[in-house]
Amino acid sequence: MHPKFAALADSLHPSFVKLIECPPHTGRVRLPLGMPRCGVYLFSEDSDYLYVGRTDRLRDRHREHWSGKANDAPFAFKLARHDTGHVTKGGPTRKALEADPVFAAAFVAAKDRVSKMQFRWVEESDPNRQCLLEIYATVVLDARYNDFINH
Repeated sequence: MHPKFAALADSLHPSFVKLIECPPHTGRVRLPLGMPRCGVYLFSEDSDYLYVGRTDRLRDRHREHWSGKANDAPFAFKLARHDTGHVTKGGPTRKALEADPVFAAAFVAAKDRVSKMQFRWVEESDPNRQCLLEIYATVVLDARYNDFINH
């Protein structure tokens, strides 16, 4: 492995520990104004780690996951896909799913579920570290709703 990449990879674990140790926020609350803008975040239900993401807009991103439209709430959309059996590639389009009343109800329920999950974050402004830390946390925590499939 190239030493430059190895040094970057070796530096991820302390940030991962900070992510796990972050006191969780739960519910439809606005996150603190003084929190960092950029970082990696984690949604969980108790010790069931479900989804890891990264953003340059932590406060807004948190809210979008439980109040946004389909494009803004990808985790809730993915939960609704699983709940309605639409998980295979090549199925109905996003637009078609949004028009389906059964899926629409599942999406609303999924956003409500996400709003009740524990939300943790760690500050990370460097985009390379953000990307690698998202993957690192996903793999270590076995976050089952993350995938890195090309769309």
